[in-house]
Amino acid sequence: MRRFAIRVSIGAAMLVMSTAPGFAAGDAVFKGKNCNSCHYTTGPAQEKSIADQMAKKGPELWYAGSKFQNDWLVAWLQDPKPIRPMKYNSLTEKNAGDHPKLSAGEAGEVAGFLMGLTSDVVKAGVIKAKYSPKAKLVFTKKMPCSGCHKYPDKRGNVSGGLSGPTLEGASTRLNPDWIYAYLANTKTFKPFRDMPDFAGPLSDSDMKKVSAFVANFK
Repeated sequence: MRRFAIRVSIGAAMLVMSTAPGFAAGDAVFKGKNCNSCHYTTGPAQEKSIADQMAKKGPELWYAGSKFQNDWLVAWLQDPKPIRPMKYNSLTEKNAGDHPKLSAGEAGEVAGFLMGLTSDVVKAGVIKAKYSPKAKLVFTKKMPCSGCHKYPDKRGNVSGGLSGPTLEGASTRLNPDWIYAYLANTKTFKPFRDMPDFAGPLSDSDMKKVSAFVANFK
């Protein structure tokens, strides 16, 4: 397995929990379905070591409302398709695609709960989806993101690596503003991960262009 980049968070993102009607009901369904056995929802990031990261059974969700789009989340919870080609925390074992399904009612309640979990690091209205030749060059050559992530081109052809989550459908799955916040503040969301820091190698302008480029993926 490739080494996880060792990073210690230098700042904690504030977790903003919703008090909207239905939040508690969604939380109850989430726990009743034992979703919390694989995903934690209390932020900021709890990982203190690579061992903590490797012990996780699924991705953290404490900033899910800042990361995902509601309509996609409701649909995915009812009919989950693998986002990661490989099993979580593995580079050798394929994703079995066996994530539990929820009923329409349960999915709506859980999505309402998860969308209420946000981080104030993600600022609204910063990024709008846009194709950019320069961003494509950074994405495929300079970093290159395509070494780990599958992505579609303008013709719908998919290429890229398998070790990270696919970026297919990012336009409907991910909040464009979260993509930028993640690139600019990677350690805040993922203190330990198999992914480079972008702040530094990339200018803020380039990170915004790449974020808009990724947010464009169908």
